[in-house]
Amino acid sequence: MKNDFFDFDDVFVVVPAFNEGKNIGSVLSLILDEGFRNVVVVDDGSSDDTFFIAKSFPVVVLRHAVNLGKGCALKTGTLFSLKHDAKVIVFIDSDLQHDPKDIKRFLKVLYEKDVDVVFAFRNFDSNMPFVFRLGNFFIDFVFKFLFGKSIRDTQNGFKVFKSNIFKFIEWNSCNYSVETEIAVNTVKNNLSFFQVNIDTVYIDKYKGTTIFDGFKIVKDIFWFKIKR
Repeated sequence: MKNDFFDFDDVFVVVPAFNEGKNIGSVLSLILDEGFRNVVVVDDGSSDDTFFIAKSFPVVVLRHAVNLGKGCALKTGTLFSLKHDAKVIVFIDSDLQHDPKDIKRFLKVLYEKDVDVVFAFRNFDSNMPFVFRLGNFFIDFVFKFLFGKSIRDTQNGFKVFKSNIFKFIEWNSCNYSVETEIAVNTVKNNLSFFQVNIDTVYIDKYKGTTIFDGFKIVKDIFWFKIKR
């Protein structure tokens, strides 16, 4: 089935999920309502009913026996998608912070601008809890200082990329640093990218990266800078 800008068969939507039983059903319903059929959920060792809820939908559900981290979940979903001839891969979180209706908007930009990656960015406004706002500002500042290019909201997990660039952006991070590592690899390999603004949504204002995670991400950014 084709859209004006893309073929639905070419697009694989990867949804990492960890203990998202209360949200995963809504997320999958919204994605399927948009017409996407190649949906890959990676249950990263959830202890709740995430896996069983996801299995009730017409999607592929992969499962880690233990919690390995978001980066590993994304890689599992990506490798599966590549094995099944994905031309474009979408990453979208499973906690309702991202609106699946934006996927088509991202795909339109990907093809119209003819870029390798489309990154989402949020406005760091009052809709974002203060501690996350401060942390994201600082991480983005460090990123621009070290790499000379600005990718706003580097910690945002919503993105779309052409599958043929995976070898350039492939990440080793299993933790939250995965988002930064993908951004770093995009810049280091001179890949083309575009950024699209999305709404700032926090269903759970106490969930997400901790201050400790933030310090680790900053440390990892410096490591990404010096490694080949």
